[in-house]
Amino acid sequence: MDSIIFDLQNIMMKKLLLFVVALFAGVYISLAQDTLGVTRPPKQGPSFADRLFYGGDLSLNFGDVTYIYLAPTVGYKVTPKFGVGLGPSYSYLNDKRYAGYHYETSTYGGRAFAQYRIIEQALLYTEYELVNAEVYNLLQTKLVRANIGSLFVGGGYIAPIGENSNFTIMGLWNVAPSQYSYYENPIIRAGFNIGF
Repeated sequence: MDSIIFDLQNIMMKKLLLFVVALFAGVYISLAQDTLGVTRPPKQGPSFADRLFYGGDLSLNFGDVTYIYLAPTVGYKVTPKFGVGLGPSYSYLNDKRYAGYHYETSTYGGRAFAQYRIIEQALLYTEYELVNAEVYNLLQTKLVRANIGSLFVGGGYIAPIGENSNFTIMGLWNVAPSQYSYYENPIIRAGFNIGF
């Protein structure tokens, strides 16, 4: 059973990698056409750089349980209301709550997302996240590293913080949890965006 799950996780990792490669290939081809001397009509609308937006999530907790979560993102506005993007994620957990037991681990991975602004203050959001984390293997009775995929859907509220940036709070639901998923539905997430 573990080998089937591992195979499925590898397939999901390969699909995510293929998506990222295809996204960057499309961007590269688009930029290459501009540099090859191809005569184009005057540009209508914002440039490629003007369509980029940046953001991410940050969580910090210190004490008996130290938790640090970093997940920067970069996105591309396909239209003024629709954007896609991706980014890496990293988390660190150090739990010293129990006498005689100390648990310390790191997870790392990435995510690809799409978001659509319904109105100026609200958006729909979907994301696929794949992280590598330590999980408890019952057959080997020890911690092993495994890839954990999650598919989130939901929406959020956007609060402007100036002319070109905003604070976003979202409610998400993991619609495809794996056996090792550590998310409990609903998931509340907050972050910042610059340029979307």
